[in-house]
Amino acid sequence: MNLSAIRQSQFLRFAVVGTAGFVVNEAVLFVFLKLLRLDPYSGQAVAFLFAASFTWWGNRWLTFYEHAAVTTPGMAREWAKFIAANALGGAVNYAIYASLVTFAPKPFDSPFLGVVAGTLVGLLFNFTMSKRFVFRA
Repeated sequence: MNLSAIRQSQFLRFAVVGTAGFVVNEAVLFVFLKLLRLDPYSGQAVAFLFAASFTWWGNRWLTFYEHAAVTTPGMAREWAKFIAANALGGAVNYAIYASLVTFAPKPFDSPFLGVVAGTLVGLLFNFTMSKRFVFRA
């Protein structure tokens, strides 16, 4: 895939920002677990806020720049809606993962396939929510 395709597709730009957000999540989680000795649940909660904030910023500048809020109060509302939408997307992701691992027949009950399926459905869900409810015209 070339850069021109990424520039022309909101969805691909959203996916690129999300990939970078995944790296941010992992880095922050590492710091909180290994350096600050937080428990994995608190560490991930904080890491999620960092990663979701990073992806909000990236998506407002790269993916949905034409619909991004311009005032400080508007940006705060936009950030809160983005965090909520991504938390819902995370719940959808986890529900798909857990459903496949628990109920799917072999070999579709693999946790690794569950992660792939959950991530793809979560990506589509978050993109749709972001486009229709967070960064709408």
